[in-house]
Amino acid sequence: MRVTPLGDRVLVKTRHEEEVTEHGIVLPDTVEKEKKAEGEVVAIGNGGKVTKLNLKVGDVVLFEKWGGEEVEIDKVEHKILDQEKILAIIQK
Repeated sequence: MRVTPLGDRVLVKTRHEEEVTEHGIVLPDTVEKEKKAEGEVVAIGNGGKVTKLNLKVGDVVLFEKWGGEEVEIDKVEHKILDQEKILAIIQK
């Protein structure tokens, strides 16, 4: 299935990483933890504000964890985010 976000929105495939203490205890997602998440840009809308971010498909970005709309595409979790919810591009 192909999904193209409208306007100043970006479709991101989310990445989930569990936080583990040094003793091997897995910490669940809670409100107290930092509210940011990571994902890969899958599609970009054609709005004027989002084009100024210079994003491209394949970029890995940090975004507000509780922002955007969660959608499932081909049994994979994605988020549709407004451009202001994207915080940074991760460069490796």
